[in-house]
Amino acid sequence: MHKNNWACFLLILAGIVIGGFIGSLFPNTWLNYGQSFGLSSPLILDLGILSITFGLSIKITIASIIGIAVAIVVYRFI
Repeated sequence: MHKNNWACFLLILAGIVIGGFIGSLFPNTWLNYGQSFGLSSPLILDLGILSITFGLSIKITIASIIGIAVAIVVYRFI
């Protein structure tokens, strides 16, 4: 049986989001321990008539890693 890679990608994204949500529900526990990385201040490109702002910040927590693991297990059983 052929498995869909898009389903795996969407399940992993859902695991990250749900894990991040659970980590934010318990802010002072070990679930919310993690590392944040990315641009600390946004990059602004001003072209006169058009101004574009670029920014990216990613926070990886224990809860999001658990969410990714659960998503992979769910994908294997689909």
